[in-house]
Amino acid sequence: MTDRPVRTRIAPSPTGMMHIGTARVALFNWLYARHTGGQFLLRIEDTDRERSTEAAVQVIFDGMRWLGLEPDEPPVFQFARADRHRAAVEEMLARGSAYRDYMTPEELEAERETARAEGRVIRSPWRDAAPNDAPDRPFVVRLKAPLEGETIVDDKVKGAIRFENRTLDDLILLRTDGSPTYNLAVVVDDHEMGITHVIRGDDHLNNAARQTLIYQGLGWEVPAWAHLPMINGPDGKKLSKRHGSQAVSEFDDMGYLPEAMRNYLAKLGWGHGDDEIFSDAQAIAWFDIVDVVSAPARLDWDKLNHLNNHYIRLAEPKRLADLVAKILKSRDVKLHPGDEALIERTIPFVRDGAKTTLELADAVLFALKTRPLELPEKTRGQLAEAELSERFARLRAALANVADWGVPALEEALRRFAEAEGVGLGKFGPQLRAVLSGGSPAPDLAGAMTALGRDESLGRIDDALSKGS
Repeated sequence: MTDRPVRTRIAPSPTGMMHIGTARVALFNWLYARHTGGQFLLRIEDTDRERSTEAAVQVIFDGMRWLGLEPDEPPVFQFARADRHRAAVEEMLARGSAYRDYMTPEELEAERETARAEGRVIRSPWRDAAPNDAPDRPFVVRLKAPLEGETIVDDKVKGAIRFENRTLDDLILLRTDGSPTYNLAVVVDDHEMGITHVIRGDDHLNNAARQTLIYQGLGWEVPAWAHLPMINGPDGKKLSKRHGSQAVSEFDDMGYLPEAMRNYLAKLGWGHGDDEIFSDAQAIAWFDIVDVVSAPARLDWDKLNHLNNHYIRLAEPKRLADLVAKILKSRDVKLHPGDEALIERTIPFVRDGAKTTLELADAVLFALKTRPLELPEKTRGQLAEAELSERFARLRAALANVADWGVPALEEALRRFAEAEGVGLGKFGPQLRAVLSGGSPAPDLAGAMTALGRDESLGRIDDALSKGS
């Protein structure tokens, strides 16, 4: 490659969900562009007109936006460029690097059977025919691939890979209806988008040899190639639905944060020493495509959950509260005025144990319960006993005297109360937790009361005392 500014791209087909493998390809392209001070672009390969719907295109836009991988220029749509693809083929015909093939379907099938029997690729008899011999019938346009020598794909990840030219067929560039084929369209679009580095999955490795020949047939500079290893499931086998979520939107729905996904996806095939957790800025500073390993990566849910918990603990409570409120509404949980502020206030006390925002939504439910709470049967029975009921009345009075309603003061008040009663916290703590939460999971006592606030905490205790009396 000449010393041009780096331009990378992601080129998904809008024919379904945005797969996690596509997301990682997008991330590595984005990281390399940012690392080199270059640009990251998006092309929509929408030539499959039956499956390329507006909704499918929007899935790609939404997935990229959620991941935080916005392209630096407006997206390019491949189907709209068909005329330019055809013009490139005309250039190849003029240069002698392509030819019109007039084989009929029957002749093609016969050549295919002969080639198979002889252990070679298809070669059309029209490859070296004179133009004035052309019959008046439909034709395809084929690449005139070299018959000898080899094509070398100097891959940044896998090293130099050699393809014997005798094994590379004269692939079709234009079909009989004049529509361009995939390999041609990709080359023309990448060239005209100024793409310097084609970073993609290694399922495209064989295409790299054929596309190299098209570049050479047009007299264009060949980009740098980098083919990423596939992502396997935890069992080392090809990733599939049996391994769980695969689409980017599903990871969003399952409660993962985009920054956790970026960190996690970056670790799938690349790394910086022993660093497991790193910021976007660090990833950009450290990332180089030549450091990507060539072996397949494995999806590891435990590592993803660990990273997501880390980023949940770092996130602003307001942002998490908005996400949790959205989750609760999707579950038909009715939120009342002030509930979102209550969720925000509660999140710092419950997020340490949450691996996903779905778990975080579960963890705040205790604070959203309306009074009077339905207490567990065991707690009701214990509060009906005079000793505990009287102790709770004294505890209520002690808590009401706490001036600074926050974790330190409440922890101190509970400690002093236990000392004054001559008992351990275990003699009233479990019942207090049940009273405050209605039996739902809740944080430590001081955290729960701080989240609920003075009036709500004391009110829940009052309700419990009135039920137990």
